[in-house]
Amino acid sequence: MVGLLTEISVNIIFAFLYLAQPGAIANARPGSFADAFFFSLETLATVGYGVMAPATTYGHIVSAFEILIGMALTAVLTGLLFVRFSRPKSRVLYATRAVVAMHNGAPTLMLRLGNGRLTLLTNLTAKLGALVAESSSEGQAFRRVHDLRLHRADIQMFVLTWTLMHTIDHTSPLHGYDADRLMRDDIRLFLSIDAWDQSLGTQIQDVRSFGPADIVFGQRFADTITRDAAGHTTADLTRLDVLEPDPGWVE
Repeated sequence: MVGLLTEISVNIIFAFLYLAQPGAIANARPGSFADAFFFSLETLATVGYGVMAPATTYGHIVSAFEILIGMALTAVLTGLLFVRFSRPKSRVLYATRAVVAMHNGAPTLMLRLGNGRLTLLTNLTAKLGALVAESSSEGQAFRRVHDLRLHRADIQMFVLTWTLMHTIDHTSPLHGYDADRLMRDDIRLFLSIDAWDQSLGTQIQDVRSFGPADIVFGQRFADTITRDAAGHTTADLTRLDVLEPDPGWVE
């Protein structure tokens, strides 16, 4: 959209430049903005249908500048489009909700990821933070992002799924929070992912956020891994969001 507006604006400017000298464009109607505009459009695109052409030295100078600007503008827009559409996509899938369930006798925050690519991701690193409301000793309210320590923050190979876990103990910034307090304090989680994509041969990054309504207590993720008759392991990524009650949960 920006590129289109830029093209139109440039053509309007050059149309007025052509009109500044009557007779600068051969076969154009005298004083016709439409003829000057369409001649400018054809010149900027280096098309040149041959019906209209520069007829004076002034016209040749303006059209020469327009051709140079058109070539530069085309190169810039082509580069921007290439960067926009050739940017590698992470294709890391996320369960839309985080859960708090019991793990090894302690309430644990869990987030689940799936590898949406058919290729291997390696050296994947995850960082999890919580935006928590606080107040200073002077009573001034502010919000700060606290790092949430993960049981395992990196894996060498990401093939199917990965569940990130953070124990909510007395050292955790989320200690003492329940669903109501999370909602009241508007606690938000931010997860950043960094990995190497073997097929693209490049580093990929992604960020995902979770609001207080996305954090469910007393539930756990249902299993996504199955084995076929030959013993091959597969993951049903459509089940990333499937939850089930946590039998060990204590309010």
